[in-house]
Parts: sequence; C-alpha cells; structure tokens
Amino acid sequence: MSKEFTIYYTSDTHGHIFPVNYAANCAEDGGLLNLAHKVKKDGNTLVLDGGDSLQGTPLTQYYLENRSVWPVHPVAAAFNAMGLDCFTLGNHDFNFGYEALRDFIDAMNAECLCANLTDLGGELSVRPWTVRTLENGLRVGITGVVTDFVNVWEQPCNMENLRISDAFTAAARAYEYLQGRCDVTACIYHGGFEEDLSTGRLLSDSGENVACKIARELGYDILLTGHQHMQVEGVELHGTYAVQPPANAPACVKLEASAGDGRLQCSSAMLQSGSEHSVEPYNTLCPLEEAVQSWLDSPVGLLTESVHPEGKLDVALYGSRVADLFNLVQLETTGADISCTSLGNEPIGLASPVTMRGITAAYLFANTLVVMEANEETIRSALERCASYFTLENGTPRVSNEFLLPKVEHYNYDFYAGISYSFDLRRPVGSRVISLTLPDGSPLGNKKYSLVTSNYRATGTGGYGALRCCRVLWRGGREMPDLTAEYVHKHSPLNVSRRGEMHVLW
Repeated sequence: MSKEFTIYYTSDTHGHIFPVNYAANCAEDGGLLNLAHKVKKDGNTLVLDGGDSLQGTPLTQYYLENRSVWPVHPVAAAFNAMGLDCFTLGNHDFNFGYEALRDFIDAMNAECLCANLTDLGGELSVRPWTVRTLENGLRVGITGVVTDFVNVWEQPCNMENLRISDAFTAAARAYEYLQGRCDVTACIYHGGFEEDLSTGRLLSDSGENVACKIARELGYDILLTGHQHMQVEGVELHGTYAVQPPANAPACVKLEASAGDGRLQCSSAMLQSGSEHSVEPYNTLCPLEEAVQSWLDSPVGLLTESVHPEGKLDVALYGSRVADLFNLVQLETTGADISCTSLGNEPIGLASPVTMRGITAAYLFANTLVVMEANEETIRSALERCASYFTLENGTPRVSNEFLLPKVEHYNYDFYAGISYSFDLRRPVGSRVISLTLPDGSPLGNKKYSLVTSNYRATGTGGYGALRCCRVLWRGGREMPDLTAEYVHKHSPLNVSRRGEMHVLW
C-alpha cells in the first residue's frame, strides 16, 4: 500500500521576509511571511529550506548590524511561522561571522543539517543527517550539504572555527548512512546543476555545482537544490527527482510524493507566495521593518546630477556612471592601482539626494574588497572574458547567450578603472582586446599591479579563472554599500561622470 507525503521547499530566500521591494519602496507579492501563510502542514508534511537566508535585503543587513537591539531574529521568526522542519546552510550564511551564524541556528525551531560542516568552536547545533518518521509511518532520511566553494569565497576570519569539506564526498557518506535506515532519502544541497538539463552539456567543471554528479553517482530519491537561482519545477535525473525554487521567496516548491512497492513517484509545482500573511509574526516584526525603512530613507549626500537607470547592453558598450562610482570607492578605500567592479542584473541608477535605499538598490551584494597582485597577462585574460559578453547579430551587438542561459548573468560583465582598453567585437572571442594601456597611454609592461575587486570576483568565479591564481595582498571586512555611503558623504556634492577608459568597436 502506498504512503503519500508532501514537501514544501524554499531556498535562497536572501532575507526576503516582508512582501516589500526595498529598492522601489513598494509592496510586492513575495517573502517568507506570505509563503508561511500558504503552507498547509499535517503529519505527513515536511517543510525544508536550502540556505542563503541571512544575506540579501536591507532588512537583514540592518538587523545583523544592530541585532543587540532587536530581541526577535526576523529570519528565524518567519521560518518558524512556516513550520520549518530542517534546513541546510548556504554560502552566504557564513558572511557575517561565527556568532551571527550561531544566533541564527539557535533561534530556529528546525534542525540544521550540514554533513560537510565541522564546527571547531563547538557552539553550533548542526547535525549531518536525520530520519523523520511521518504520521503514516514512512521514514524519510534527510541530509544537508553546502557547496564547498565557501572555502574559496568566504573571508578567513569568518571561517576560523569552521571547516567545509568536499560536498560530493559528504553527500556520498550521508547516503551510505541513510540507506537501510529509512524508506525515502532526500538531500538538501546548496548547490546547483553543472550540466544543461535539456542537453547534458557541461556548463562548468569547477566543482561549485555538482547536483548532476550527485544524481548520477548516488542513489538519493529526492535532490533539493539551490544556490544557482535557476527555477526547476521538477526533473528526473538518473532516477533522482530534483527541484530548485526561484530565489528571493516569490514562490516555493510543493512536492507531492507516493511511496510504495519499492517505488517513489513524485510531482511538483511552484506555489506562489500570494499577497496575504498571518497576523503573527508580522506584527511583532513591524517595528524592525519601520526602523529599516527610516534608515533607508536617510540621506547620506548629494550628487551634482542624478544618474538615470542605465540599460545593461548600453553600459557594457559605452560605460556606466554607477560602475565608475563603485570603482572610485574601491580605489580610494584601498589605494590600489586598478579597480574592477560589476553591476546587478537589472538597470540601475542613483538619484540625488543619495540615500541608503538608493545605494543598496544600486549595489545589491554583501561584497567586501580584495586587493590582488596582477600583471598584464592576467588583466588581459579577464578583459577577454568581459568581451565575450557580446555577440554580433547582423553587425549589431547583443548580449551573448552564454550570459543569458541557463540563467541571466549580467553581473559577470566587469567594468575597469585605472586602465584604458578597447574591444573589437568583429574579432573571434578570445582575441577581442585590441589595446590595453595605462590611462596616459603607456604600456603596462612587465610590472605587477595591485588590483582591487570584490571578494566574489577575486575567486575567479564567473569565468575569470586567471584571477584565482593571483596573490592576495589585502582583504577588507566592510561591505561595499557602507563604503559607498561614506564616499558619497565625504565628497558631497559628488560629480558622477563616465571616465571614458573603455571603447568597444563593431
């Protein structure tokens, strides 16, 4: 006789708790509080999450910087209202240090499962796996694993008491343990698919994402993925049923399964958050939300002229005033010779008076800064990757599908300051950089230069492998939105103008 059960699954909610768009300062359908209202839980239901919960909105940024003032952890309160049973950690959950991670886990009613995490500090309530027995008697074995690229991305000071081991090895060890101890095995993996799900084409062999390898080489019944921000409603991979919800909590996966006669049948769909929420914990968290809104609207300085939203292809071809501002911030903060920055996926500008809302809308990431030693060969290699952002269609530039599929990655196009360079899009990819000099026109030569970029890009992620080999000269601990606010305040009224160090020919 078959036994049925349901899984509600979120991942990469990135601090989206309230149904609020902070950048646009308006309400929107979405957020954990609205999703909690949609979850219908009984004894045969599991609610699970795949991590990256702490970073991503001004609300969580503000809370984590002022958490001694606020007695209720907003992320934990929202997940507890949802009835969360188990969760794993995402790479961004380590961004705020050991104590912040400990406080988050302690505030959660759910079990934290992370089979490839070793806690040397001994203060984190984390297990490698668990077996949940449902009301119908079905035993569901669950493990959690985070991408081991945490070791590449995270600041060393945040990992002093923590060790992250190989994700696949941990998933294999967990599967071996769970076999024979349960009826259904499920792996919550904060990582994505390294292969195109339609064609099987290898997208990356870096090891950042190994979901396809887990499905192919292990025997999990259910694989709940994340990290990639690529919505996958449900797919069969080598006998494993895999899903991935969209980022930022507009919806969750509702997976319905039936187990019987040694077989598991699954189906799933995206459950939209809707526009309603329960009274609690909404009312309890409202004072925090109001404080965040007040902080966001506080002016930090003036521009001589507002910067209107810039289209993605336009700024890639002609330059970005916003990117130039970020590069100026990075150069002044570090004293580096050369700076490299990127922008988010959406067109952005910066209005005057400048507020924290405007800055956090323009710089979406919790990035810190890294200064590395680079030579001309390294910089040229990185610029060739930038130039591959374009393709020509009937002689007209457009964005290459490599930056659009399987997900949109405008943020992997970089803008440089401290050098002058030109691309010729008529040339083959890999040989498009036709000039590279210092701003005065002199060659870079055989010298070594200090290059400042984000901690994300410094790892070589996004196709910039040459940067991964550079010697690190300095690591900063402060996030770019705060550094930008200080820069604007110091130089107010600030003239944000395009520097004209990049030229694209076609």
